[in-house]
Amino acid sequence: MALNRRTLLRGAGVCLPLPLLDAMIPNASANIIDSPISQKRAAFVYVPHGVILDEFNYGSILRPLEPFRDSVNIYDGMKLNTNNIAGSGHATSSATWLSGAICKDTSGADIEAGKTIDQMIADKIRGDTPLPSMQIGIEDVSMMVGACDGTSSCAYINSISWDSDTSNLPMEINPRILFEKMFGYGATQNERLIRTSLDASLLDSIMDSSATLRKRLGGGDKERLSDFLESVREVEVRITNLENRLRSQGANLSVAPVEIPELYEDHVRTMFDIMTLALRTDTTRVISLMLSRELNQRTYPQIGVPEQHHGVSHHGYNEERQALHALINTYHVKLFAEHFVSRLADTQELDGSLLDNTLILYGAGMGDGNVHSKDPVSNFIVGGQNLGMSRDTRRDLTDENGNSTPNTNLLLGILNRFDIHLDSLGHSTGLLI
Repeated sequence: MALNRRTLLRGAGVCLPLPLLDAMIPNASANIIDSPISQKRAAFVYVPHGVILDEFNYGSILRPLEPFRDSVNIYDGMKLNTNNIAGSGHATSSATWLSGAICKDTSGADIEAGKTIDQMIADKIRGDTPLPSMQIGIEDVSMMVGACDGTSSCAYINSISWDSDTSNLPMEINPRILFEKMFGYGATQNERLIRTSLDASLLDSIMDSSATLRKRLGGGDKERLSDFLESVREVEVRITNLENRLRSQGANLSVAPVEIPELYEDHVRTMFDIMTLALRTDTTRVISLMLSRELNQRTYPQIGVPEQHHGVSHHGYNEERQALHALINTYHVKLFAEHFVSRLADTQELDGSLLDNTLILYGAGMGDGNVHSKDPVSNFIVGGQNLGMSRDTRRDLTDENGNSTPNTNLLLGILNRFDIHLDSLGHSTGLLI
């Protein structure tokens, strides 16, 4: 028996796509790596306000990635396009991180930068996925208009994904909306309110469909299906528990988008779980995430940093304040490693892990946040071994004259991994990886 790759489990108003199973590949004994079913994926994770570059190593900020070191490639001595003059540097850091473009200096709606590589990749590999790409954020910026960074439009700091030179894509912060985009239910607020009042879960609604399918599967596929459904259940329960906690605190469901978790770590973990499900089910093959935005006012008392992140990044080279900034940097990497990288590494596909098939770029658009410097910056790539990425390397890309390498050289190399071959991008001077 062979299942179609797009086999769905259907219930009352929902369609649940399945992960890759043996039964979806005819002649499963063939060379799976060469199978057209094997899909490439890409993810991009952005953090604001730069990092403490001297601590950007496995002994400090990158320590949470130590268990996955064999899948990590670090790139030091890069620079963003320093010809950007719009704003103070925050806006252009996030807006051009994935393009190397020049931002138009405007505080109005006439924004202009450049199409980003996540959208170029989405155009290339989207296939027949339900969603060509997903753009995810953690902070609500819908009320921010006008100038946010000197003379620069707030729109520049609200997204890292641009589908054209004059249009960026909104970052969805509500996990319930993302979940329902993937699996059904609730296109409007009223429909979502009705959905939250129902006792039946998504999985309960498709139980008959999954039971019928299970009878047709072999032992290995039955185990994969059970594991997958449990993952969906975990995300669903987590979202429901978060909503219940907010309801118990008196939140008005008809007014507030209560599905947004109250605690930062709950929010991030839930988003990473949704990202894993989206990639695993081939709902999309390209995801971008902003763990926070530039100029944010977020504090991190849970890790001993009660001051706002932006303020801490202006440490004045005071050792104690630099240590606080490094704590935030490490915390972000920890959440990324524990709740996303580990989940991808533990998810086995027919030709390796989901991490092997997913190239993830993680980084910031600044190096030294104290002076808003875009030269140098350090970013790293995790995963992508089935896309030809090396294992456990660190490269200093500063040349013999002390000049940094354009980060767009790395972006061109990433595009190459997805069979997109451009002569140049932004301020590029060559090709990396």
